[in-house]
Amino acid sequence: MTGDTLPLDERLQAYLRTVSLREPGVLRRLREATQALPEASMQIAPEQGQLLQLLVRLLGARQALEIGTFTGYSAGWIALALPAEGSRLVCCDRSREWAATAAGYWRELGVEERIELRLGEAQATLDTLVEERARFDFAFIDADKAAYEGYYESCLKLVRSGGLIAIDNTLWYGRPADPAVEDEDTVAIRHFNATLLADDRIDLSLVPVGDGLTLARKR
Repeated sequence: MTGDTLPLDERLQAYLRTVSLREPGVLRRLREATQALPEASMQIAPEQGQLLQLLVRLLGARQALEIGTFTGYSAGWIALALPAEGSRLVCCDRSREWAATAAGYWRELGVEERIELRLGEAQATLDTLVEERARFDFAFIDADKAAYEGYYESCLKLVRSGGLIAIDNTLWYGRPADPAVEDEDTVAIRHFNATLLADDRIDLSLVPVGDGLTLARKR
């Protein structure tokens, strides 16, 4: 036995998916299509999407927020966890091209009516949501790393007490653990992680799934 997290090699990763992943066929096709794009590394892992879906269901969430939607894969997982009536997932992204791809797959999934896509700069969209006094049960941040702290602070205003903020890429290829790595994104993630550790407004866990998934429950 060991007190450390078990590292996943390729064989163990494949086994994990074989015994646990219940990925809808539409989402599998979207994931595979996204892998052919130059920006494919922006895609979350399927087991991570399934975890987000489980968390949304455990929360009983009806109102959800996503910052950074890309081709719509993570949004698909989240939207499927929301009730068919009276629920909303607000998705923030800048790309009309990716949004068009996402919309087609959301339509196939039968969740298009639950999703409200807001195109533009994410921080401006978040500021508007704060002005609108929007309230969310769950938020997922997966966008430009240098802006994470601003997104997080906005989410703390928008998410209800007892709600959950999930943040992707907080292990960032392992680079934050190497003090010799000083590129902008790595420094931003390193600082962001330290900020959350000291933040007494939340309960905190960083889960080593995908590229690192931080879970912050608003107290």
